[in-house]
Amino acid sequence: MAELEVEIVAEDRFVWSGPAQSVSARTIDGEIGILPGHTPLLAVLGDGDVVVTTADGQTVTARAEGGFFSVNHDRVEIVAGSATLDGEARGDSAA
Repeated sequence: MAELEVEIVAEDRFVWSGPAQSVSARTIDGEIGILPGHTPLLAVLGDGDVVVTTADGQTVTARAEGGFFSVNHDRVEIVAGSATLDGEARGDSAA
């Protein structure tokens, strides 16, 4: 089964990365959902949740504020002005 390789970073730190089944996020043009095989895309990220369904079916949610969202060859890169994982206090580092 095809997978996405996802990386979420903020201006000042790494937030999360790993294999995924799907990614959804808010862009300035509205909500977007990405599955393996998606056409290349570059979008301006809006403020809101980035929801990743991992390869093992778990859900990772990051609150992102501004930045860019790109898709190319099943690689999704999210570069946000700021981002925190659900349950993470602002300023904590993620592993």
